[in-house]
Amino acid sequence: MPVEYLSVEQEARYGRFATEPSPGELEQFFRLDTRALELVRAKRRAATRLGWAVQWGTVRMLGTFLTDDPTAVPASMVAFVAGQLDVEPELFGEYVARPKTAYEHAWEIRDAYGYRDFAAGEGELREFLAARVWSSLEGPRALFDRAVVWLVANRVLLPGVSRLARMVAGVRAEENERLYAAVYEATPGGLRTDLVRLLEVPERRRVSELERLRTGPVRVSGKAMEVALERSREVRALGAGRVDVARVPAARWSGLARYGMASKAPTLKRLETSRQTATLLATVRHLESASVDDALDLLHALMATKLLSRAERLGNDAKLKTLPALRKAAKKVAVAVDVLMSTPPADEAGELVSVLDAWSLIEQAVPREQLAEAIATIATFVPDEDVDSDAEWRQQLVARYGTVRGFIRLLVEVIDFGAVEAAVPVVTALRQLPELIGRKKIGAAEVAGELVCGSWRRLVFASPGLPDGAVDKAAYSFCILEHLHRGLRRRDIYARGGDRWGDPRAKLLSGERWEQAAPRVLRALSLESEPAGHLAELASALHAAYVQVAEGLPGNTAASVRDGKLRLQALGKAEEPRLMPPFRQLVNGMLPQVDFPELLLEVAEFTGMADAFTHISGAMTSMDDFTTSVCGVLLSEACNVGLTPVAKADHPALTRARLVQVDQGYVRAETLSAANAKLIEAQAKLDVVRAWGGGLVASADGVRFTVPVQTLYAGSNPRYFGLRHKGATWLNVINDQVMGLGGVVVPGTLRDSLFILDAIHARDGGPKPQTVITDTASYSDIVFGLFAICGYQFSPRIADISDARLWRTNTAADYGPLQPVSKHTIRLDRVRAHWGDMLRVAGSLTLGEVRGYDLIRMLSRDGRPTGLGDAFAHYGRIFKTLHLLQFVSDQGYRRMIGAQLNVTEARHRLARRIFFGQRGQLRQHYREGMEDQLGALGLALNAVVLFNSLYLDAAVKQAAADGFPVTDDLIARLSPLQYDHINFFGRYAFTAPPAPGRRPLRDPYAEDHSEPDTAR
Repeated sequence: MPVEYLSVEQEARYGRFATEPSPGELEQFFRLDTRALELVRAKRRAATRLGWAVQWGTVRMLGTFLTDDPTAVPASMVAFVAGQLDVEPELFGEYVARPKTAYEHAWEIRDAYGYRDFAAGEGELREFLAARVWSSLEGPRALFDRAVVWLVANRVLLPGVSRLARMVAGVRAEENERLYAAVYEATPGGLRTDLVRLLEVPERRRVSELERLRTGPVRVSGKAMEVALERSREVRALGAGRVDVARVPAARWSGLARYGMASKAPTLKRLETSRQTATLLATVRHLESASVDDALDLLHALMATKLLSRAERLGNDAKLKTLPALRKAAKKVAVAVDVLMSTPPADEAGELVSVLDAWSLIEQAVPREQLAEAIATIATFVPDEDVDSDAEWRQQLVARYGTVRGFIRLLVEVIDFGAVEAAVPVVTALRQLPELIGRKKIGAAEVAGELVCGSWRRLVFASPGLPDGAVDKAAYSFCILEHLHRGLRRRDIYARGGDRWGDPRAKLLSGERWEQAAPRVLRALSLESEPAGHLAELASALHAAYVQVAEGLPGNTAASVRDGKLRLQALGKAEEPRLMPPFRQLVNGMLPQVDFPELLLEVAEFTGMADAFTHISGAMTSMDDFTTSVCGVLLSEACNVGLTPVAKADHPALTRARLVQVDQGYVRAETLSAANAKLIEAQAKLDVVRAWGGGLVASADGVRFTVPVQTLYAGSNPRYFGLRHKGATWLNVINDQVMGLGGVVVPGTLRDSLFILDAIHARDGGPKPQTVITDTASYSDIVFGLFAICGYQFSPRIADISDARLWRTNTAADYGPLQPVSKHTIRLDRVRAHWGDMLRVAGSLTLGEVRGYDLIRMLSRDGRPTGLGDAFAHYGRIFKTLHLLQFVSDQGYRRMIGAQLNVTEARHRLARRIFFGQRGQLRQHYREGMEDQLGALGLALNAVVLFNSLYLDAAVKQAAADGFPVTDDLIARLSPLQYDHINFFGRYAFTAPPAPGRRPLRDPYAEDHSEPDTAR
């Protein structure tokens, strides 16, 4: 019976050896233990002993005996076992001379080691699978693999592949039905009816109510803010959050919500009743949180771009307009003061000069009336001492009160704000604000006067035209909103029920959860709960580094200390081996020319990446030629050209309907990540790649994209996006094997350091990097501390080391020439005092409980670190100083950092080349759309790198076979980021590729081996 949902690879490896076992697998499964040696030595013939031992290892590794054909095993396995028995591997062929012997040995091994038939262990396996289905989002293929692993681990012999596949599918269906039924029973009847009504399209509307509620805001305006808050209130009013569903695991809720958010209303209408209710309930519960986050995203964008920045710009314009009058007035006052200062205190006769005489001299230079006008002008334009420099733009802000007046009441009613103790007065004042602004007159005693500071005091309490004792409610409203915005940004104020704007402190591991996770976290990070030994080691390492660098500084021609500052010469160009240019030309000239669609198809066949694209419901696809459809969608997204150039009515896998179906149902962030993991794993196995690196070094940098559409998730920066446009940054992580490990979308051009930790922890695949490299602008002391405690060496490139501070723990040590630049002291006592909380933060970050972006915001306040933030800063200064000392003394270290950043920049150029459609602009309105499209671009980039790596590997081996003196040093300088041989343009033809890696290499000496004309 054919098993539809299993991949070809799964069927090929089930109960047989599909590939050669690794050395580790040979040791694990075929190293004979004491008991096996006793049993095998009881056999008389060498061939029988060898056959018995191979059967013993086979059942341990595969979970079944190869009794029908015991010789269907890899030769390396036979040789490994033969070496332990001191017999010749060739004797294994004699083992099948008597067929019944293999069966007898299988029975003996089964009895001796307690192996059971499948029927005896089927019940236990069902319980195991039921628990997995209930608590996870694993699809049938993953569950099938888990079932095989469980059977092998519990010594239950494998059944036929069809029987096991049917059982897995059956258990999955049963548990899903149980979950749907449980949710259905917990949902009140009235709410079920309300949820179903969301799928209807009201009269005179074009979309269903569910679609309307799923659609977040894109415009930034006061009216849009009102609509966003009304949406959040409407979602919450449905009451989905009040349903008790504590039994349902969070992973299952997220899966149901994902399906409900992505599926069209007609699709949801066709679902069975209990599944429909569960899906809609999960979707609405997700929207309760998402709508709050969307509203606060909009509030942040409104305050930051439409109000604060615009008011500041207008305030600066107003300042400029006052300059001519102020300059004229100041000139007159300067003339008067100059006359006064140049007048001697007494005349030649010794008589003192009177005030009248002084005024007479002044009036000769400047008439008294003009001087009085000049002083009045200066008093008007120059603020009092108690007024700060923000007065002008805050005055402009108050003039825009109409923008916020309409949504203040809704903001307080809809969003439940919480705050740390220091920000409680702001939340209290915010909650009182709707009642105050609804009145014509507000008394000064009724407002939170302690929050009205700086230039706000004059605007709130002394605005022109205000009655005595009254308050300007427009100015007071903006004063409170500015405090709210600042508190939200640093997470001192948060939204209960929100996710991105929720309380990061509440997400930190604590109590029993932390006690359970702590041993695993400490072991993974090589840390201890008591910091004394760890800090002593760090102090000793820092002292040794100082001594070593100080001793080598006189002989270091690139570094010096002058005027109390470190100086470092720029690195020159690294010399290449003499044979590098001809070797590069030879190898690159052998890469086969290819159209981009064919490249994607070949990589998909080579890696099986299409298997990673599961449906949003969790089911596997039954589409014919699904790989072609997936590659078509990936190309349309990565090249930013849409579906029109890709769709073909006469190709079933490329019809527009099929492509839309695949795009909406299969291509999303998690499937793109799973597919990317397959590419990373496949590329790391190539011989040529090992010369580039071990995958333990990674760099993080951003690509800027202009976003010319209405969206909350873009920011202004004239340097990158022009004066009239906004944009977003795609921060991606690249390892030293030139593969992208994943990325995150950043609105505008916010500091990379706020997001790098999140990108590293959420990487798609590959080993955990040990060293993380960034550009100059991405570091701070707190960032160094967070990276270090999470087990990463943070290595930013330093553009100007003269501004860098070196820190020490040993205040009595004399570091010679480094003494003038190492005057700052690290406070280890502050680290010790907060060590327990620092470990909790590290554990929460490592386990994905909290975002690094939120933590970095939380650990500082108005540029000053909190107590915990200060501890992280002092901890980070140890590692920052170690980095700076190595950066100064080790040219190879500096070159490694520069080389990895050059790889990043070259990959970004390739990204621009691929993402050529629509002038390279990102035209997605929502963050999820941006993440999906840039995820497709990242997958396409890795496909190019893998394709080039595959053929560079073949070309290098061909060059070596032809007699070229190939060395690892030469191979290390090759790059898989070239693209002249790839055609990215045109109407795309998805023709079946040859066997992966089997395209003929080009003749590098041919007269014409240029790229296709369309690629020029």
